[in-house]
Amino acid sequence: MHLTASPVDWYAVRAAGVVAYVLLTAVVCLGLALSSRRPFERWPRFALEDVHRFAGLLVGVFVVLHVATIAADSYLRFSVAAIVVPFASSYRPVWTGLGVVAAELLLALAVTNGLRRRGRLSYRRWRRLHYATFAVWAAATLHGLVGGSDRGTWWLLALQAAAVALVCGGVARRLGFAAGGAAVTGLAAAAAVGVVATVVFPFRPHTWNARTFHDRLSGEVSWVRGPSRELVSLDAAGVGPQRVLLRADLLVEPQGLLATRFQLEFLPSGMRCAGRVTRLDPFGFQGRCRARDGTVRYVHAAWPATASHAFTGGTLDAHA
Repeated sequence: MHLTASPVDWYAVRAAGVVAYVLLTAVVCLGLALSSRRPFERWPRFALEDVHRFAGLLVGVFVVLHVATIAADSYLRFSVAAIVVPFASSYRPVWTGLGVVAAELLLALAVTNGLRRRGRLSYRRWRRLHYATFAVWAAATLHGLVGGSDRGTWWLLALQAAAVALVCGGVARRLGFAAGGAAVTGLAAAAAVGVVATVVFPFRPHTWNARTFHDRLSGEVSWVRGPSRELVSLDAAGVGPQRVLLRADLLVEPQGLLATRFQLEFLPSGMRCAGRVTRLDPFGFQGRCRARDGTVRYVHAAWPATASHAFTGGTLDAHA
């Protein structure tokens, strides 16, 4: 299943997930607006229905792209079972499992839409089943908020706080709370604050986030050779006293390192330490990274000589 270790693929995984979530939020908000009996002043109802339908199709496209790029990438090494069976993944099983649940519920809703268009499902039953969209959105929110690799970043936190505020405000408006808007605004603001509190407090697992540790290392290393330059990419996992995920991309020319970047992600907290490689060895590298809390770690990664891309028996050492 793991066809590539390219950093572009890993960026595509994350970008597709974020775009799918934004579109899903738009679909939910449009659905709430369409379910209201209040007249639309600026846009005709049929135009909003077309936008709602098209946005729903786009959600499916980006979810498929998100899942496909995860299957192809070797960064987290998801098995087929981890992708299709909820809570089967060893990587943040609960929050990853919620993402699987959201995707499969979305597929079920697409089936009901098809049955409705063919006249095999009554409008009343279809509308009741359509409420599952809220479950899809809620599961996707928790999946990204707590399980995503970009969780805790200011931009994703702001995006999800805005999404939660919009949906909660739309629900309150749909239920007829506060014709003047005070309760709607209050509920939306409280929901946004709840998103921030979720990330900052209860779902932040306490972890060691060791400054000094020694791990066993296994993963894949690939070389892309050009006429005068070579790109070396490493995707690996360290298992030992401090579990980490390691990603490094090195652009090398005959005179030495031209550009580098590497990142450690500490599990299960998700704290990241990003920096640059300072020295490239025949089968390893040394580097320096800085975490968001300001702490610095000096890292030495080494892997055995192997005829294939995959390796086991490597080592990862870090010290402050």
